[in-house]
This record gives sequence, C-alpha cells and structure tokens, in this order.
Amino acid sequence: MSLTGDLTHDVDKLSILHPPFLLGLIVGGAVIYWFTGAATQAVSTGAYRAVEFIKANIKLDTGATKASVSDSKKVVAICTQYAQKGMFNIFLTVFFSTLAFAFLEPYFFIGYLISIALFGLYQAVFMANAGGAWDNAKKIVETELKEKGTALHAATVVGDTVGDPFKDTSSVAMNPVIKFTTLFGLLAVELAVQLTREQGVSLTRSLAVAFLAVSVFFVWRSFYGMRIGGAKG
Repeated sequence: MSLTGDLTHDVDKLSILHPPFLLGLIVGGAVIYWFTGAATQAVSTGAYRAVEFIKANIKLDTGATKASVSDSKKVVAICTQYAQKGMFNIFLTVFFSTLAFAFLEPYFFIGYLISIALFGLYQAVFMANAGGAWDNAKKIVETELKEKGTALHAATVVGDTVGDPFKDTSSVAMNPVIKFTTLFGLLAVELAVQLTREQGVSLTRSLAVAFLAVSVFFVWRSFYGMRIGGAKG
C-alpha cells in the first residue's frame, strides 16, 4: 500500500477541529522555536568560551601584533567543539521526537509536519533578514558614521552578537531539519501505522512515550548542558 493510500477516508480529521491535528500544529511550531534557540545557545556558549581563552592566554598589549598559530587554532577548536556538541544534541532530539510523534497518532503527525514546514520557512526568512540587519548596522556605524568605540557602536556590537548566529547558524540550518523531519517522518509514520494494525495501539503508544522521554533528555542537554554558566568542556 502506498503512503497516500489511506488519505481517501477520514479527511475530515485534517482540520483544526480535530484535537490531535491541532495539537500537532502547535507542537511543530514549538519545535522550530526550540531549534533556533538551541542552535543560538550552542554558538553563543562556544563564542563565550573562546573569549575566555583569548583573555586568559592571548596578550596583544605586550607588543605582539597578532596571536600565535597555536592559540588561533585553539580558539577555532573551542568554537568547533561547542558547535558540534550543540548539533549532536539537536540532531538526536529531532530524530527521537520525530519517532515519538510519528508513533503517537497519524493525524497529530500530519499537523506536526505541516507546522514544521510553515513555521520553519517564515522563521528562517525572519532570522536571515534580522541577522543581516544587525550585521549591517554595525558595519554602517564603523565605516560610515565613524563612531567606533562609542556607546552606539557598543550597542551595535551587542546586536551583531545575536545577528551572527541568526543569519549564519539557525536560519541556514532550518532547511536540513525540515527535510530530515519530513523524509524520515514519512517512513516512521508508515511503520507506526503498520505496527498498529499488526500489534495494536498500545505498543506504538508505549514506543512513542519511550522515544519522547529520550528526546526530552536531549532537549535538556541542548539548553542546560550548553549554558554559559555551566561547567567548561
């Protein structure tokens, strides 16, 4: 049976009046906002740790004009380490949450996929444009207004600190997340429907709860395990 074979009946459930479908729409949007926050958190923490290392080990006020190659590589390694840790948590969260929602209820998952695509599209456009605006504002203050070192410049630096992960991390990473969730989710929900027919709904619901518990753990890691005030490493 094809993936679309079951779409000839129960079409009335593809409505916001059907609670599982409506809940799927809400959860899909929530996952998009979690993803953008988690990606920004990973990049921000990596940048903070890199600045800590620079302050402690790179002394340009002693006559040196540039940092050594080894110190520069260490800074890059710190940023890369936190980016990889963040993406590891995010990928496993998306993987297990997709399994959990696919095994929970088919129409819930349809609403989830629709919401992921819609919220993801507009959130990506927003973040790319907002991040670019913050970045350009700093450049204008530095090059055109010639106010580098002023309070205005400090404000634009703060804005650019948010703008860089907006335009270079979260927004551009939205596309593979949407693609993975959609393609892998279609396979997972087909497996869940087939398993429900053969083994009953209790097994699929139990698997959904187990997968959701694992995904929640990685959600916790993506924020509390990556926070700036946490342990280094």
